[in-house]
Amino acid sequence: MGIATTDLAVRESPWAKARQLFARQPILGPFGALVVLCVFFSLASSTFLSIDNFSTILQQIVVVATLALGQTLIILTAGIDLANGAILVLGTLVMAKVATAGSGSPILGLLLGLIVCVVVATVSGLLVTSVKLPPFIVTLGMLAVVVAIANLYSGGTTTQADSGLLTWLGTTKYLFGRAPFTYGIFLAAGLYLIVGLMLAKTAWGKHVYAVGGDIDAARLTGIRINRTTASVYALAGLVYGFGAWLALGRAPTADPNAYQTGNLDSITAVVIGGTSLFGGRGGVVGTVIGALIVAVLRSGLTQMGIDSNYQNLATGALVILAVAFDQATRRVKA
Repeated sequence: MGIATTDLAVRESPWAKARQLFARQPILGPFGALVVLCVFFSLASSTFLSIDNFSTILQQIVVVATLALGQTLIILTAGIDLANGAILVLGTLVMAKVATAGSGSPILGLLLGLIVCVVVATVSGLLVTSVKLPPFIVTLGMLAVVVAIANLYSGGTTTQADSGLLTWLGTTKYLFGRAPFTYGIFLAAGLYLIVGLMLAKTAWGKHVYAVGGDIDAARLTGIRINRTTASVYALAGLVYGFGAWLALGRAPTADPNAYQTGNLDSITAVVIGGTSLFGGRGGVVGTVIGALIVAVLRSGLTQMGIDSNYQNLATGALVILAVAFDQATRRVKA
């Protein structure tokens, strides 16, 4: 009787209740961290809390946040994509080269770039589903393949994207007469909204969570595991394609050596945002918060004059803490 009473007291302790709350609402942790960082840097730097600074932060994260959106979809199925940055770079090269070759068409370049990104990502998905290879191995190999193709296709040189269409997303408009925002920010926000609604409001979205949460249970309920997983990789590829367009809006040059850490940066945003690396839990709202946490941390530390090595150290520590926090809350939920 005493043991049962003790166990009940432990379960009802404030710490236990807090862990249960975070287990049910994993987004609370990242959101709280973002608020704390914003408050701290606002007090530490007189230039942090300004419209121009926040606009700069959004413009800086728009490409990585788009990569992270596609990465979120794949991680929700308990997979991972190490090739997404390379796929984006290949997309920029195709767009720029087709648009600038002879009487090339910018529209055709954009469409072909999107198609290439979808095809490459879909191949990864088919290898995972049909050949039953681990996503880590598949996308690691795909990373090497796509990097080689990009260098061969470009000859190791950059290509200028002179077309107004390809660089259009970098156009700046001023909201309310003073807040500078690019079209790329609105496109990224639209992508997040669409994918978020697909995950939350459609049967396909429920299937994605089910596959990542418990693949055997999902199979027993009649979910087509291979089709769902392959569709996730294909949709992620389309998102990477839009990321390529956003990248050209940020810098009108297709560089085969760009975004070499895009895969790691996107994983960082996803993990810090509360999406579980074990699949089945998380979402796009957490990912955008995770991307903002990294950007706010770097911006604030830069304005405080902190060395970039310490910025990387802080980011790495956040990733480790996020994974540890995820494991702790998963045990509570179980």
